[in-house]
Amino acid sequence: MKRLIIAMTGASGAIYGIRALQALQAVEEIETHLVISSSAQYTIAAETDMAVDDINALADQVHNYKDIGASLSSGSYPTLGMLIAPCSVKTLSGIANCYDDNLIVRAADVCLKERRKVVALLRETPLHLGHIKIMEQATLNGVIVMPPVPAFYHRPTTIDGIINQTVGRALDLFDLDVNLVERWKQEPPSA
Repeated sequence: MKRLIIAMTGASGAIYGIRALQALQAVEEIETHLVISSSAQYTIAAETDMAVDDINALADQVHNYKDIGASLSSGSYPTLGMLIAPCSVKTLSGIANCYDDNLIVRAADVCLKERRKVVALLRETPLHLGHIKIMEQATLNGVIVMPPVPAFYHRPTTIDGIINQTVGRALDLFDLDVNLVERWKQEPPSA
């Protein structure tokens, strides 16, 4: 069994973390470990019709955001890495500066020191120089910063089509194909 950490922070875009958990339920060899920040609980309530308990039920294991002694906080606990969806600037700043004051930042720091992937769906726009410097430092530390910028070559007709493409591409970075991505086809455009 391979483990993947899914973290949800207070940035807008709770649906990205939810959709990742939903998609990973169909992947039997993946055990999902979920951490939801206190701020994410507010965002979930504002942006979705789901209760936090409903989201927790999508994960194999749920960890308390404040428990920096959880299994995920040790490099001896093997994981594929971590998807932070969505990722707030505050969380990315903590990761960039190794400020491990909660389990999300601590687990990301552990993944990075163990050379495991950390993919952060940073949700902020527009960006000022401070944001760009935090993204630079996080990238230098090994984070894959992936703002959920929609693609349109697959001609999405629904918001779900946009969400699925982004989540599928994020999970691709862990070599997990969950059949959400409409792949690029090199065909000439129809006239």
